[in-house]
Amino acid sequence: MTDQNPSAPTPPPLPPQSAAEAARAADPDDTGVPGVAGDAGDVGRGFLSALFDLSFRTFITRRLASVFYFVGLVAIGIGFLVYFVGGIIDALSVMWLNVGAGVSGLVATVIVVPVLTFLAIILLRFVIEAVVALIAIAENTERTAQHTRR
Repeated sequence: MTDQNPSAPTPPPLPPQSAAEAARAADPDDTGVPGVAGDAGDVGRGFLSALFDLSFRTFITRRLASVFYFVGLVAIGIGFLVYFVGGIIDALSVMWLNVGAGVSGLVATVIVVPVLTFLAIILLRFVIEAVVALIAIAENTERTAQHTRR
């Protein structure tokens, strides 16, 4: 006689490979952005050929997203400095004629300019993420369409 209970459930079958092997085989970067492989000159050639691709089969937006974000942050920072310093100077100059208007302008500058700058940074990030997500969807859809054609 065996000690096994015939009503006990049997364990499910094991997968053909271990989890560690599956993790090594899977692409850890599932963003769809092509990795840098080979010579650095190859990356530049790929970028230039994508830049002048008149059929728009290759997207460069994902490669340039960080550059766009950095340039946008610099532009927002310059705008912040211009409006903040200009607002303070204007408020101080108005204070000579009307103290209440000068103080109001100073308080408005100190509160409104940083808040609008913060909102501009959020909006910039939102727009760039939305464009990158849209490009990722387009690339993944194209990849799916290529794999389903037979």
